[in-house]
Amino acid sequence: MIKPFSHVVVDGSNLATEGRTEPSLKQLNEAVLAFMKEFPATKVTVVVDATFGHRVDRRERAEFDEAINNNELVAPPAGAVGRGDGFVLTIADKVKASVLSNDSYQEFHDQYKWLFDEGRLIGGKPVPNVGWVFIQRLPVRKQAGRETAATLRRAKSARAAMKPMPVPKAPPPNTRAVSTATKAPTSSAKASVTTKTSQPPKLNDLTTFLNFVEKNPIGTKVKGAVDSYASHGVYVKIGEVSGYLPMRLMANPIPRSAREHVKLGAGLNMVVVGYTPSRRSVELAVVGMEALAQKSAAKSASSRGSKPSASREAIGKKAKRRAQHPKSASKKNLPSKKR
Repeated sequence: MIKPFSHVVVDGSNLATEGRTEPSLKQLNEAVLAFMKEFPATKVTVVVDATFGHRVDRRERAEFDEAINNNELVAPPAGAVGRGDGFVLTIADKVKASVLSNDSYQEFHDQYKWLFDEGRLIGGKPVPNVGWVFIQRLPVRKQAGRETAATLRRAKSARAAMKPMPVPKAPPPNTRAVSTATKAPTSSAKASVTTKTSQPPKLNDLTTFLNFVEKNPIGTKVKGAVDSYASHGVYVKIGEVSGYLPMRLMANPIPRSAREHVKLGAGLNMVVVGYTPSRRSVELAVVGMEALAQKSAAKSASSRGSKPSASREAIGKKAKRRAQHPKSASKKNLPSKKR
């Protein structure tokens, strides 16, 4: 077991792509929460590169934007020298913090000698059937006569950008015929992917959720206890029902961290501000903050030109339909057969 740290800067882009080709916000959240659980007294600052929000899965982009707005994730300013890696090391150097990353930062060895000091660099990997494991490490030194992988990638992209565009020797093929031929299989492939991956996790079982919706209209005051931490708030137990309380509806100004603002098991007086049938989730706000939730909902609806939120009866019917006919949504996405 490694000794505790006072402050750690997390290279979010590095941990989010550990063992993967594209970054995963879910994997980053799991890594950060695991580290905070193992080192509860450590201050944590999570930094991602400027392109992180464009590379994560589309379903995670709203959550990413919320994390940026709540200052739970920090991205470097546009045009920052050294990009995300340079920003991570600049922050760590300023506050004398350690860095949680599996990168060796070889192009910065001459600038930041402290990378080789004991306890300044921590590595982490998810281990099957175990979870995230963290360990102190030393950066791999740059070998003489060899360039780092990051330097080679940048040099290669710079050379490619300087080359003139090739002149086509023949006109492009008939794109209309190609698109007609490939339209049907592409649509069916997208439909199959949607069928497999579009089902969000359910927070409550159907019967418990419907009973709660029927007895507690929006605006009902309830009491609950903090059950667990999430990346942008906490999950609260109200009897047998689980609800979600985001940090932006905990207090004004918004707390820097849910872990610092409330403790596990703490009792809270809250107001039901909405329901999310797709996740069977009860959306909550601390008493006194419900006006902010209503204002945000009204602003979001007006900007999209959407209809007012559904009634409790509509929410209940929608949840029942989803439970009884889970495949009906996927059938709508299938391409129509030509006759």
